[in-house]
Amino acid sequence: MKEDMTIDDIKNLVSADESRTLELKKTTGELKDGMHSACAFLNTEGGWLIFGIAPKSLKIIGQEVTDKTQQEIAQALAGLEPAVDVRVAYIDVPEHPGNKVIAMHFDGWVWGEHPHTFHGCPYFKVESTTKVMPQDMYDERIRAHQPQLYAWERLAADGVALADLDENLIRNSIRRGIDGGRIPESALYESTGDILSKWKLLKNGVPTNGAVLLFSNNIDEYPQFTLRMARFVGTNKNMFRDINVLKVISSNC
Repeated sequence: MKEDMTIDDIKNLVSADESRTLELKKTTGELKDGMHSACAFLNTEGGWLIFGIAPKSLKIIGQEVTDKTQQEIAQALAGLEPAVDVRVAYIDVPEHPGNKVIAMHFDGWVWGEHPHTFHGCPYFKVESTTKVMPQDMYDERIRAHQPQLYAWERLAADGVALADLDENLIRNSIRRGIDGGRIPESALYESTGDILSKWKLLKNGVPTNGAVLLFSNNIDEYPQFTLRMARFVGTNKNMFRDINVLKVISSNC
């Protein structure tokens, strides 16, 4: 946004009518709807939100701006999460003395950033229309923002309980950790659940896929945990001497 916008800048912006990057409102009486569009801009390609324009005729009429108006705008912007630093421009309208056009520019979303919400709801743009963001799109963006929290090994294992893990394997790991000076001896007296929680291998009391990989002997439903190896006769793959299925990670390592 230019430091000192003029009415000519506004005329240039509104000359092409509303679009994916331009939203026009007659007054701040439509402030809530305007913030939906602001949120959508932040989640799409960015854009301008301008108050004081008749959307159908594109006439620049402006509106009266008071301290209350500015407070309402500031309060509305505070409803955007994550918080955004937006400069609000108030431009005099020569044809309507005392009235001002209110203009705000919002930067677009970049892959890996946290998606924005307004009062807890995410919006995005489909052409010139503002829509609620589908849950799967929002989830995808959250995963892109914090991939480490949504990695497969951190997810709760489906249909697996704490009792399904091999406690002997867990206790052996604890003893090795104590022998190596990595775990305090007090860990021997803690429950299996407490230990796995400290190792972040439980999610809401359910073992994670990582816990199953490390401490379960029942891995039939996890083909990615095994490696099939064969020794072939000659240089082609038509005949082999033997074939073995090995666990990818040995529990005794």
